[in-house]
Amino acid sequence: MTIKAALFDLDGVVFDTEPQYSIFWGAQCREFHPEIPGLEHKIKGQTLVQIYDAWFSGPLADSQALITERLNDYESQMDYDYIPGFEEYIHELRQQGVKTAVVTSSNQPKMKAVYAKHPEFEGLFDAILTSEDFERSKPDPDCYLKAAERFGVEPKNCVVFEDSFNGLKSGRAAGMYVIGLATTNAAEDIAPFCDKVIEDFNHL
Repeated sequence: MTIKAALFDLDGVVFDTEPQYSIFWGAQCREFHPEIPGLEHKIKGQTLVQIYDAWFSGPLADSQALITERLNDYESQMDYDYIPGFEEYIHELRQQGVKTAVVTSSNQPKMKAVYAKHPEFEGLFDAILTSEDFERSKPDPDCYLKAAERFGVEPKNCVVFEDSFNGLKSGRAAGMYVIGLATTNAAEDIAPFCDKVIEDFNHL
């Protein structure tokens, strides 16, 4: 196959942020769902809307605004360390003429925090698509199909880099070649949902 576009999820793929999110959601889950120990591990890889709909709706719906405020503040102070080998790999792709994009469920306020920590970040990609650009969240393929359309590239000529089950399913549903990073979930668990599993970009 000929790769014309490489599409990257953000957390757990570009940045090693998932352990920090486990800390944040662990605190929220212990406060609002003390009856479900370890809930923060069950919601890994889900979008904020999915988390709210499943665990913070009904009687807890009023807590959503507070949690969102806490999350925005937390994300503004997080560390955004690149997954090993990512910077070298993205430069190699661009040198080869491959289009690159971030395709993330994160919102613009989160991205502003990223840009503050990494002024070079926007220059690494030809496009950055966030939750504001999509009608439907992963595992729906909408986000990846929109990225391919942005570049005028057929889905079969795109490769997706993902770590979460929803993201992997989204890439597969879009008809793209899917590489799974075993940064959030075990390699053997994500293997059925992707074409190749890597630990980080040093292994490509």
